[in-house]
Amino acid sequence: MSRSTRERIIDEALRLFAERGYAATSVAEIEAASGLSPGAGGLYRHFKSKYEVLAAAMNEHATRTRDQIAEALADVDSLGPALELDERLTRLCKAGLAKVREESELTRVFFRDLSQFPELVEVVRDGLLQPMFDAITRWFMAQPEYRGADYDWAGIGAVLGGAVVHYRLVQETVGEAPGRVDRDHFIQSWVRLALGLVPVGAASGV
Repeated sequence: MSRSTRERIIDEALRLFAERGYAATSVAEIEAASGLSPGAGGLYRHFKSKYEVLAAAMNEHATRTRDQIAEALADVDSLGPALELDERLTRLCKAGLAKVREESELTRVFFRDLSQFPELVEVVRDGLLQPMFDAITRWFMAQPEYRGADYDWAGIGAVLGGAVVHYRLVQETVGEAPGRVDRDHFIQSWVRLALGLVPVGAASGV
């Protein structure tokens, strides 16, 4: 499916912001990257300013991420009892890592530029990160193997979800995985920790 001009502007602007920084990227450069005549004002037919492009990117990525998280969790659960718990957990972890990796450009913009735009930090926090942690928490509470466990599920969701986010963020910011642990070993360890939460006597799926 071909992208609309508006979508191209958002995608190319985010890419340029990630590569060069918000301040170092001009409207003309965004227009050129989007297939518009640089300096001719084509961007302003869709957005009032460069800032409005950045704000649209943050808001639309947040909305898209919420939808994708819901779809990913539904996919994990789609086979239901046909999948053992360890396989469901593995798929969940992989989906989380893939999603955070997909947002690598947004991540670089967030750390480089968003401190000057607290209202956009709020969009990322409340529109993207918190819904992700809430979804993970609900997913764990819905699994039959964890029923009856008297845990702080919000705290567990923050720890396990935060581990997935942190793994990718460290790769993005310092160029290698935390502890130099490769992806497969991270997933295996993440699943092992999650399986350890299964109450004694419950089916663990191992």
